[in-house]
Amino acid sequence: MTKVWREEGHEIVVLAGTVHYASGLKAEKYKGKYFIHERLDNGVEIIRCFVSDKYNANFLWRLWAYFSFMFSAFYGGLFKTKGKFDIILVSSPPLFVGLTAYWLSIFKRVPYLFEVRDLWPESAIDTGVLKNKWIIKLSYWLEKKIYKHASKINVLTPAFKQTLIEKKKIDSNKICFIPNAADFTIAEKCAEKLDVKEFRQKRNWQNKFIVIYVGAHGVANHLIQLVDTASLLADDPDILILSIGSGMEKQQLEHEVKKRGLTNILFLPPVSKNEVFEYILMADIGTSILKKADTFKTIYSNKTFDYMASKKPILMAIDGVSRELVEQAQAGCFVEPENPNDFAKKIKYYKSNPSLVKTQGENGYNFAKEHFDRKVLAKKYIDEMQDMLGKD
Repeated sequence: MTKVWREEGHEIVVLAGTVHYASGLKAEKYKGKYFIHERLDNGVEIIRCFVSDKYNANFLWRLWAYFSFMFSAFYGGLFKTKGKFDIILVSSPPLFVGLTAYWLSIFKRVPYLFEVRDLWPESAIDTGVLKNKWIIKLSYWLEKKIYKHASKINVLTPAFKQTLIEKKKIDSNKICFIPNAADFTIAEKCAEKLDVKEFRQKRNWQNKFIVIYVGAHGVANHLIQLVDTASLLADDPDILILSIGSGMEKQQLEHEVKKRGLTNILFLPPVSKNEVFEYILMADIGTSILKKADTFKTIYSNKTFDYMASKKPILMAIDGVSRELVEQAQAGCFVEPENPNDFAKKIKYYKSNPSLVKTQGENGYNFAKEHFDRKVLAKKYIDEMQDMLGKD
């Protein structure tokens, strides 16, 4: 998004953390430092603000990491930025970053737009991550305060908008809808130079039907269902499941694979964005997965759009709007969450129908190109912010 905005001539400063959200690791260049100034090649300025490196230790340390960024980003926004800003755009979760934006909006006298990428605290409660009744009560109070003072709220799915209007009692005129987007630029560049046959031969994956998952390996993702599915498919040596990324649950998942003696599922370390697309383009089919919870029926999975941009059909193990999206696009099929038997059955079905794999992959690409092109949505986002400021 910021790349497109910069090309449109806008000045952008990003307040970011010093810990990778998925791996929980802090790069050496950030250790022992509270603020680091960086600048991308396109001119976007980044101010890295301190985050506790105990991010992935447990829930309490995760909470402390959220709070540490909340305060460091406020300080960074107040004292490390220069010039007059028109708007503050803050993206949640975690919900606490909304408080940072609220404080900065007061001191900087600048309105803020609050982006809802996940319904919080509902998602944390439904996954069992948030249990303390006082923290839950505080979270709902904080959510209400942030919504109230935001000049505009962007939601990533129609279900979010419906929830905010019906349950949170937010004025519909205050809400805009700009969803997740597909990055066609990277996907198409990778496709031009990638030799799929050579990529597979280097890893001894010739003639494999490869199912790929790319993303976080946390509690909400509940990737044990991938391990259970691999167990059911252990009698078919031609099927391979790949899971790329990092998170709190990854070590336990790798231990479970080893304990069961499975060789048809591999947990690979996180890779760069370009490499991610190489793996997706090399695979036969992608999968989006979350824990079975009502809250997740309201979200679009990020990686779904990467699969679409790479012309890969999707095994959608998320009910609700994500399921509706894939079915509307005819770009894959629904898999009942936490049902490994259904997962295994669907994988076998696609393996035996290569023409369907190709057709649905093309369907997803065409649908995303029409509705979820990042460049188009980035410009729409600018229009919403201009409208918020009363500018043409």
